[in-house]
Amino acid sequence: MKVRASVKTLCKLCKVVKRKGVARVICPAHPKHKQRQG
Repeated sequence: MKVRASVKTLCKLCKVVKRKGVARVICPAHPKHKQRQG
């Protein structure tokens, strides 16, 4: 899980979702691509 000020999709399978007002990137193919805004 990377914590970044600006979250961006890193591949075609990445999705940006908002949970409890926090933007997160989830990726089923590449767990390394997980990010959250903070």
